[in-house]
Amino acid sequence: MSFGTIFATIVFVAILIFSSYLLATSTIFTMNTLSQSFKKANDMQNGKLKTEIEIVNVSVSDAQNITVVINNTGKTKILNDDFKYIDVFVYYDIVGAAKGYTFKWIPYTEKYPPENDHWTVVSISPDSVNPRNFDPDEQMKIWIRVLPRIESGTTGWIKVVTPNGISASSYFFT
Repeated sequence: MSFGTIFATIVFVAILIFSSYLLATSTIFTMNTLSQSFKKANDMQNGKLKTEIEIVNVSVSDAQNITVVINNTGKTKILNDDFKYIDVFVYYDIVGAAKGYTFKWIPYTEKYPPENDHWTVVSISPDSVNPRNFDPDEQMKIWIRVLPRIESGTTGWIKVVTPNGISASSYFFT
């Protein structure tokens, strides 16, 4: 065997080993990434299965202030930092408008009292375990201020959606 043949064989084996290493490394990286993605998806689904809320009461005062009482009947707590991710939707009849219904998404604010077309937390009770977090078996009262005003003697609708997509809705009467 000549030196050229031996050198070519060594180069071929080195390329084969390097290619096998790259293939194994990329396979392990891909499997790790997929495993992490499946775990995150499973955690999200598990959180949804354990989350449940219920609207207990809705009352309207001064034609623009809506008070909503919500029970956390699930097993998942909603952190104070996640209140901004709670979506509130309101559908109601506008004062003085002929068939003037409006549908609004109402964003969260920490200001008390809330500005027009915002909502804030009034109270959470009993709030002894994790203060300012909406824990299981607790009740949260929120205050929604809307503008334009709500027509008296009409029916409206409200929907509250948790950060992970679980919702509760209720009609209200003025």
